[in-house]
Amino acid sequence: MAGGAGGGGAAEITLERTPTWIVASVCSVIVLISLLFERLLHRLGKRLTKGRRKPLYEALLKVKEELMLLGFISLLLTVFQGATQKICVRESLMQHLLPCPRNGAGAAKSVQHYAAGATVFTGVVGSTRRLLAGGGASSDYCLNKGKVPILSIQAIHQLHIFIFVLAATHVILSAITIILGITQTRKWKHWEDKIQQSDDNGPQMVRHVQEFKFIKKHFKGHGRRWEIFGWLRSFFKQFYGSVTEEDYTTLRLGFVMKHSKGHLKFNFYNYMNRALEGDFKKVVGISWYLWAMLMIFLLLNVHGWHVYIWISIAPFILLLLVGSKLEHIITELAIDVAQKNTAIEGELVVALSDEFFWFHRPKLVLLLIHIILFQNAFEIAFFFWLLVTYGFKSCIMGKPAYAIARLVISVIGQLLCGYSTLPLYALISQMGSSFKKAMFDESISEGLANWAHKARKRNTKPAASVGDNSSVGEEIQMTNARRESAI
Repeated sequence: MAGGAGGGGAAEITLERTPTWIVASVCSVIVLISLLFERLLHRLGKRLTKGRRKPLYEALLKVKEELMLLGFISLLLTVFQGATQKICVRESLMQHLLPCPRNGAGAAKSVQHYAAGATVFTGVVGSTRRLLAGGGASSDYCLNKGKVPILSIQAIHQLHIFIFVLAATHVILSAITIILGITQTRKWKHWEDKIQQSDDNGPQMVRHVQEFKFIKKHFKGHGRRWEIFGWLRSFFKQFYGSVTEEDYTTLRLGFVMKHSKGHLKFNFYNYMNRALEGDFKKVVGISWYLWAMLMIFLLLNVHGWHVYIWISIAPFILLLLVGSKLEHIITELAIDVAQKNTAIEGELVVALSDEFFWFHRPKLVLLLIHIILFQNAFEIAFFFWLLVTYGFKSCIMGKPAYAIARLVISVIGQLLCGYSTLPLYALISQMGSSFKKAMFDESISEGLANWAHKARKRNTKPAASVGDNSSVGEEIQMTNARRESAI
């Protein structure tokens, strides 16, 4: 609530000189908005809990953690803004790695530096220099030494707003992407319903492997030529009909035959959605490596380097590579069956394996999607933050054509990720050698976790009583019964 240093060096208005009705009004509005937001999150959490959507509820808790982290960052920036005014550096150091070019040394116009280490100050020829929005004893501390503060109060305030906008944009866009992905997979539900209602007691006919539609679409022949054709087909297929009914039914049967062979009516669609909701908890968070990437992005925001063009193109190219790889895994599964079999009795069953994924790690795909979503959120948040703070024609915005191109690429990447890549990931990520804990519903998962915890505690004891063993045996039987009823 301090007034800026106006012309003639007007004194700042402190809290003790501010009318009480203004203080009370401002505090009331802030507290009211905070309480409304807190109750909104609380009601949303209760609704998710009642709806037995524990993975989404855990994702909501993750969002609350991110908001708490943002609050702590805001507190640190506020508490230490005075201390930063006493960290003095030579003015010559401020002439390197600038996001905007200077008009000339000692120019009378103010030169603003924005980024993680940006500084806002004004040089006035033949007079005392004053920092923008940083007048007073803290600013004079460095000016009296013939130096400038490493970061001005205005720059801290702008950096503070940018970090908040970035985190909020990442959470919102991640939620929108997950919703788009789940909505896109809804059309797969009637395929699952058709399988649940079908009769599996028909005759098991022997057919040539090339007679199956799944093989016809994905396997065209051997050799280098057909391998290149397979990759090109996978690249373009992610833009239209990324998953067909033959793909879903064949991959579903492969999963069921490997992990639930005795229960062919296993509801694979529900399991897939539960697994996707569990992965959302990881995607919505901002991990340490994402914060490190943010620092690198801000460091490279130097005038003339045009780094942000490549930063916006890189995640889009990575997204296309991930989508092509996921599509090509379907092709590889078909090739694997066609090469190992000439004729098949009954239904076509693919062999699941981690070997089809990069570095034999299916979880790596989720990590790449996490990075892509964060980079898209960064680009979109950065664009609108610059637009509101400095205007469209600001030098830090860059050329209008570049700025618009970056925004368009980020939006297209976000939509492609929601409508194609994420549904592909939801299905193809289940084609690894193992299954996820979403295989069981919430009650069964908790029962297995409790049993494992008791087993670990029993191993730490020197001996276990017979009564304990019998109770554990009963718990195992109850867990098995729950599993059979759920499947």
